[in-house]
Amino acid sequence: MALPPRVFFTVHEVTARWGCNIADVAGWADAGRFRIITGIAPVRCGEEVISGKVALSPFDLLPLFRRCGTGPSEGQMRRIQPLNRQDWLLITDPQGGITVAVADMMILAEEVHAFEEDNDMVRRVAAGPGASTPYDWDGMTVALVQRIHDRGLPSTQAELIAEMQDWFAEQSDGKKMPDSRSIRRRITPIWRALRREEA
Repeated sequence: MALPPRVFFTVHEVTARWGCNIADVAGWADAGRFRIITGIAPVRCGEEVISGKVALSPFDLLPLFRRCGTGPSEGQMRRIQPLNRQDWLLITDPQGGITVAVADMMILAEEVHAFEEDNDMVRRVAAGPGASTPYDWDGMTVALVQRIHDRGLPSTQAELIAEMQDWFAEQSDGKKMPDSRSIRRRITPIWRALRREEA
């Protein structure tokens, strides 16, 4: 039985998926192309108590989105926007707002897909209807073909898998690499076909 489609992507998954910087994601969110959201425990905003999914303003947390990657991983959030509203609410209790981590920031999958369609971006579809993946398997296949064309096959399949893991690491600054089993599944049919041709 296939799993249902993803509901959220983390900000880090989106940067890997689109091959962009976290500062780009923050800029597009600020321009209204999609929302960066997180989940919070109940807080007081004046007379109201707000909890659950809320949108964040990237420019309220600007140091977290530095292009150079030197920013902190957490920041203080002073205002929030409930997803079903247009107004921004100032957090009054706790005073000073609440801590939010980049690792806990997400974008709704429907907004990710809408952005991709608006910008003619090719989705990287994994096995199963509607499933998506943060890994650039098409790019890996191109890199694999180039490697075999330029240097031939290595002596073992394990070496080839390790090289493709290195390729993923280079594309994402070491942040997004599929496990060796996932790479092996995609490489094995090619490896076997080429080995048969050499025999």
